[in-house]
Amino acid sequence: MNLTLGLNRPVRNFTLNRHSYKNPKFTHDKHSRLQLPSHFIEISKLKCFGDVNSWTGASVQQLLRDGSGEPRRILSRRIRVSSNDAQFGSLPNKGEAESSSFAEFITSERVKVVAMLALALALCNADRVVMSVAIVPLSLAHGWSRSFGGIVQSSFLWGYLISPIAGGTLVDYYGGKAVMACGVTLWSLATFLTPWAAENSLLALLFARAMLGVAEGVALPCMNNMIARWFPSTERARAVAMAMAGFQLGNAIGLTLSPILMSQGGIFGPFVIFGLCGFLWVLVWLSATSSTPARSPQISKYELEYIMNGRQKSHAPESEPKTTMVPPFRRLLSKMPTWSLIVANAMHSWGFFVILSWMPIYFNSVHHVDLRQAAWFSAVPWCMMALTGYLAGLWSDTLIRTGTSITLARKIMQSIGFIGPAIALIGLTAAKTPSIASAWLSLAVGLKAFSHCGFLVNLQEIAPHYSGVLHGLSNTAGTFAAIVGTVGAGFFVELVGSFQGFLLLTSLLYFLAALFYNKFSTGERVNFDESGMNT
Repeated sequence: MNLTLGLNRPVRNFTLNRHSYKNPKFTHDKHSRLQLPSHFIEISKLKCFGDVNSWTGASVQQLLRDGSGEPRRILSRRIRVSSNDAQFGSLPNKGEAESSSFAEFITSERVKVVAMLALALALCNADRVVMSVAIVPLSLAHGWSRSFGGIVQSSFLWGYLISPIAGGTLVDYYGGKAVMACGVTLWSLATFLTPWAAENSLLALLFARAMLGVAEGVALPCMNNMIARWFPSTERARAVAMAMAGFQLGNAIGLTLSPILMSQGGIFGPFVIFGLCGFLWVLVWLSATSSTPARSPQISKYELEYIMNGRQKSHAPESEPKTTMVPPFRRLLSKMPTWSLIVANAMHSWGFFVILSWMPIYFNSVHHVDLRQAAWFSAVPWCMMALTGYLAGLWSDTLIRTGTSITLARKIMQSIGFIGPAIALIGLTAAKTPSIASAWLSLAVGLKAFSHCGFLVNLQEIAPHYSGVLHGLSNTAGTFAAIVGTVGAGFFVELVGSFQGFLLLTSLLYFLAALFYNKFSTGERVNFDESGMNT
C-alpha cells in the first residue's frame, strides 16, 4: 500500500509495511519525545493523499504512541521553542504559524506585564501634566504671578533630578516589581494630597510636587528592568514601544480629562481621581504580576521555555549575582558606550520638553492661532508618537530576527529617531500655514519615537547587571538638558527674536547627537569590570 506525504520538499512515495514503525530513523530522546528526520517539518499537519486502509492507519497511530500507550500529541507550538530563539518557528504554512504566534503573544503573561507597565507610565505622565492645566485656576485663586506659577510647575523637576540614579540603583538591587510598586504608591499619594497641600501651605504644595518628581524618577528604570527580565532580545524593542506608548498617551489623557474632571469636581478633581487610580493600579500590580517569569504561577510551560531560551543569549539580570548596593560609577563612566547613551538621552529629552513646553506658544506667536487651537495642534503629534513607536518596535525586532546584528539595528533606529526630527524641524521653520506646520511637527515627534528602539533598549544590552543605574545616569543628564532647553528657548527667543532660530539650533544638535551615538554605541555587552575608554 503506497502512502504519499505532502512535505516541504518534492513529493516522494514510500511503502509502509507491517514493520515500518520500527524504522531506526524514528527515535526517542531521553524525554520520550518523538524525534523525526529534518525533512518531517510539520508532523502534526501530516497530509495523506490516496487510499489508506485501516491497517495502515492503525500502524501510523501506533507509531505515534509512547510507552504508556497514550497517543503522542505532537504540536507545532512545542516545536517552536528552539535555540535560535525564533518566535515564529520554521513551519511550512507561514501564515498559520505567524497567526498562531501572534495570538500566543497577545495572550501571554509577558504582554500582561508590559500592559501594566504602560498603564503605570500613562498615570506617571497624567499626574505630571495635570498641574499644567490646574495652574491657571490655582494662580487666579491664590493671586500667584506667572513667574511663581512657573516655580510651582518646575518643582516637579527638583525631585525628578535627584531620584533616577538612586532609583536605578534600587531597581538593580531589589528588582523592578517592588520598586515600581513603591514608586507608584508614593507618586499617587503625592498627587492625592496636592489639593490639601495647596489649600494649607505653599511650602507643602512645593514639597508635594517635588515628591511626585522623586517617585516618578524610578518609573523608566523599573520599566527597563522588567522588560529585560520578561522579554527575549527579539521582542524587547516592541515591548519598550508598547510601554512608551502608554507614556505618550498619558500626556493626552491628562490634558483632555483634567478639564472635564475639573468641571465636574472642581479644581482638585483630577488630582483625587488620578491618585485613586494609582492606588488601584498598585493592588493589581502586586497581585497579578511576578518579578520574573520563573516565579509566575500563571505562565505556561511553553512561554517560560521561550523566554528562558532568549534570556540565555541576552544575559538577563536575574541570571547573575545581584549587584552591590553601590555601583561602580567610575567604571561605568569610563566606557564610551555609556556616554553614547547619556548623550542620546540628553538630546531626546531636550527635544521632547522643548516641543512639549513651547509649541503651543510657537503656534500662537508665529502662526497667530488662538491658544485652544494651538493646544490641539500641539497635542496631535503625541498620539502619532505612540503609533510610530510601536511600528518601530515591530520593525526593529524583525531586523534582529532576520539576522541583522543588534548593534546595527539599534543604530538604524536611533539614526531615524534623531536625523528624522532634525529634518522635520527644518521643514517646520519653513511652514507657511498652521496645518503644514502641524504636519511637520507630527512627523518630527513621530520619528522621535524610533529612539525608544535605539538608546532606550540599548541600556538593557550593554549592561544588564547595571541597566537601572545606567538609566538613572542618562535620565539625570536628560533632566538637565530638559531644563536647559526649556529655559534656554525663552532666553534665545528674547535675544534673537525668532523661534525658527532655536528650532534650527535644535536640529543641528540632533545631527551631532546622531553622529556621536553611531560612533560609540554598541549592542554587545560591555565589560565594566575593567576601566578604560573602550568597550
